[in-house]
Amino acid sequence: MNASVRDRLVVGYEPLIATLDLPDPDDRHVLAAAIKAQARVIVTENLRDFPGRALGPWNVEAQTSDDFVLDRIELCERVVVEAVRRIVDSRRAPPTSVSEVLDALERCGLRKSVAALRSGQE
Repeated sequence: MNASVRDRLVVGYEPLIATLDLPDPDDRHVLAAAIKAQARVIVTENLRDFPGRALGPWNVEAQTSDDFVLDRIELCERVVVEAVRRIVDSRRAPPTSVSEVLDALERCGLRKSVAALRSGQE
């Protein structure tokens, strides 16, 4: 990831940690980094520990990975389809089909997203 994604590391967020109030204090660094990076979304399966009352003042929301990907599909399905195609193309041993990648994503919990992608294939 460090070699592939520009601006991948958030630095200088540490002073914010102590000022934040979340149900699990061990999650405060996540919100602090999101604030510092001016992120609008924290992607987590643990929505309970990132309540809207704590994130709202910072214009940040928490979404599950399925909801996040579904939002990307609604914004620009072509980009998500291309990403799935790149996954398929990167698999050589053994080769993988689009259907197999979608099955794997569904097993990982992206049920709504996979349903949307499959309906777009029809």
